[in-house]
Amino acid sequence: MRMGRIQRLATGGAPRRWRWLSVAELTIGAGLFALVALAAIFGRLLLTHDPVESDLMATFLPMGSAGHLLGTDHMGRDMWSRVIAGLQWSMACAFTANAINLMIGTTLGLLAAERPGWTRTIARQTTDMFQSFPSMVVAIVVVVVIGHGFVPLVATLGFLSWPIFMRVAYAEASSIYARDYVKAARIAGVSRPAIMLGHVLPGLRASLMVVFALHFATLLIAESGLSFLGIGAPLGVPTWGNMLAEARQYVLVAPRVLLVPAAAIIFAVITTNLLGDGLAAYARRTGRGIEI
Repeated sequence: MRMGRIQRLATGGAPRRWRWLSVAELTIGAGLFALVALAAIFGRLLLTHDPVESDLMATFLPMGSAGHLLGTDHMGRDMWSRVIAGLQWSMACAFTANAINLMIGTTLGLLAAERPGWTRTIARQTTDMFQSFPSMVVAIVVVVVIGHGFVPLVATLGFLSWPIFMRVAYAEASSIYARDYVKAARIAGVSRPAIMLGHVLPGLRASLMVVFALHFATLLIAESGLSFLGIGAPLGVPTWGNMLAEARQYVLVAPRVLLVPAAAIIFAVITTNLLGDGLAAYARRTGRGIEI
């Protein structure tokens, strides 16, 4: 053990479990994203006021006044509490929708790579069909038809943007199926499901993590955009998109009520993109994933 430590110090190496710390984007992105995720998970502990409770006697209070860290809006509601509540909604919506994308896309990609016949043709044609339509336009139409709320919004975003996961899973799985250890497993009589789950799927982990992180930012923007248009979260629900929509008419009176939720969206998106770029850099450095 001591000899191995001396060798690592001599070669400038680091223990494998800490190697990701050498990638600056990943270190910073993971740290910031962890803070955002913890704020979303334990958001109730961070609320200083009821995010929907209004006080018309305390409208447009400046930052730091009367116990309001970020001030109040046009209805006297605490901006800090509304930003935290919006973070919880956006993170839950984006994560759930992205998980649906991951499951659908990875499953179709694995099936297409494992069965080169009609299954591959159908999966690829379906992917091309979904990608031929503008996802945001289709999402607007679907949400308008099926209604507002968390479940319709998650279902819409989750079933419309899986093709990117399918393409990445298909490309990576096709490469893994051509490797010698997979061919050896087939010759040894290992079943197809066992090869897919035990040999191929673990090899997709790095690339899918990168896509998941980068697409997470896209879904954050999509959710905020739909809520801003009034067809995402129901009216009255404290989300970043709703906050932006309500603050438009007061931008000249109190620009802070518009800038605060806008800054929250920008920070969350930059943090998630930084995490995705860091994961991609780490995957390229260790040879565990494709370039995104």
